[in-house]
Amino acid sequence: MLTVDYDLLDLRPGMTVLDLGCGEGRHAFEAYRRGASVVAVDWGVLEVGTTKSWLGAIEEAGEAPPGARYEVVRGDLLALPFPDASVDRVIASEVLEHIPDDTTAMAEIVRVLRPGGRVAVTVPRYGPERICWALSDEYHANEGGHIRIYRADVLRTRLAAAGLVPGGSHHAHALHAPFWWLKCAVGVDRDTAPVRAYHRLLVWDLTKRPWLTRTADRLLNPLFGKSLVVYADKPDLPRASAGSAGGTPSAWEQTAAAR
Repeated sequence: MLTVDYDLLDLRPGMTVLDLGCGEGRHAFEAYRRGASVVAVDWGVLEVGTTKSWLGAIEEAGEAPPGARYEVVRGDLLALPFPDASVDRVIASEVLEHIPDDTTAMAEIVRVLRPGGRVAVTVPRYGPERICWALSDEYHANEGGHIRIYRADVLRTRLAAAGLVPGGSHHAHALHAPFWWLKCAVGVDRDTAPVRAYHRLLVWDLTKRPWLTRTADRLLNPLFGKSLVVYADKPDLPRASAGSAGGTPSAWEQTAAAR
């Protein structure tokens, strides 16, 4: 289940991509299959292990093109273990809402991104998320849970303040919003019959991608898509100074050298 549109991210083979807060690796997998050199980063030990195992399985199955590479590292998003201006693309999906100091996290994204590079940031959308918070404290008031709800204009303002130029945006996963409202209403940890039934619908949509649910999701995303996705660029260097960063090792080169 992808939240980021890779065409809008303008991801091309051979690019170095950081997937920050990668979780179990869904965005890293797609970037790897598209021929990128992927570095997936998460603080969770289990998440790092799972992502590495699945990327290895993709490699063994021959699902990634020649030249595609991957690395998975445990790292702090507030102090990324990569040089300045070392990656072409950054994905930060459903992670900033968990970080108390999101200003520093955004500054780190800008630091490691090459001039002319692009980041895709996804966060829970304000309206659907506000309903979840109103229905259930369990949904967000826990260790590692969501600590803020972003309005679209606030997110764009913070990205601009960090030194990025926000561009296009869209919403995703409309079919998931009612599922989480239902879970919040009955109890996040309660496995009720309606919750199981809705979950089966989502699994069917994910695995079969039938036209009915795909069309419904596309039409409903502008109304209550659960995720907001914003794409932002780091301004390019003036032509005269663009070569100054030519000797900077990429994030892939640094992680490979550290092994």
